[in-house]
Amino acid sequence: MTDTASVSLKTSSDGDDGRPPVVVRSPRRRSRPGNPATRWILRTIAVVYVLGLVALPVGTVVEHTFENGLDPVLESLRNPDLQSAARLGVLVALISVAINTVFGVGIAILLVRYRFPGRRLLNAIIDLPVSISPIVVGIALIFVYGSGGWFGPALNDLGIQIIFATPALILATVIVALPLVVREVIPVLEEAGTEQDQAAQSLGANAFQRFVRITLPTIKWALAYGVVLSLARSLGEFGAVRVVSGSVAGESQTLTLFVNDAYQEFGAQAEQDAFTAAFLLMCVAVLFIVIIALLRPKEQKK
Repeated sequence: MTDTASVSLKTSSDGDDGRPPVVVRSPRRRSRPGNPATRWILRTIAVVYVLGLVALPVGTVVEHTFENGLDPVLESLRNPDLQSAARLGVLVALISVAINTVFGVGIAILLVRYRFPGRRLLNAIIDLPVSISPIVVGIALIFVYGSGGWFGPALNDLGIQIIFATPALILATVIVALPLVVREVIPVLEEAGTEQDQAAQSLGANAFQRFVRITLPTIKWALAYGVVLSLARSLGEFGAVRVVSGSVAGESQTLTLFVNDAYQEFGAQAEQDAFTAAFLLMCVAVLFIVIIALLRPKEQKK
């Protein structure tokens, strides 16, 4: 179905020649709603896909966690190894997020507001942790900081242990989560431009004042979103930390490593411990989803 839209075009500026204005009628096609049956089929496919891919495995974890009641769950929560793994995982995640926040914002500002040799290379390197397997990151760290690596012997002489210790966990987590902050902040900085920053600089504001009063309020919601994503990625990291940690219970075992090691052990209690730890990680993931949902509208309004 079509209707018409009239557009009046005068042949002279004020119609002084006495001729009436020329009216051109151009067809305009109305947008047709999709076929209801097609929409229903597409929605059904999407719902079934999400339920089968996400909801069903998550529901299975919940079912196995509480299949014997609440007492086994509480018993698992009192497991010293699980508590130690949770504390270490949170510590590593918080330190990694703090590092990524500081350097991520700095790198984003550097890439957006400055032009320098090697800028494109740096921009490409930022995405490297997303392009390669986290296991490769862990092996690379061993080649650099291990006992046979570039800096390993010198660090050993100084009594500093990186690999199979907490520093290696932090390094691995920082590398895999770095792009999340940078890629959230860069589009906001590009959209904001540099006019306000240049104006403040012309008025005598130093770099710190310009960052606090202009840049930070501009990127605050994008930064918050990137921090939440980085924290979620840091808590859930497995591949890189598996290679560099040694997974020693109570010393270098994060919560994700605890889930893997406990599930591979024999015994009902070990399996219960694994499902309880997995349930904790799942609850943290749901919490992050809620936080992201609350932050996203505010970020889009900016």
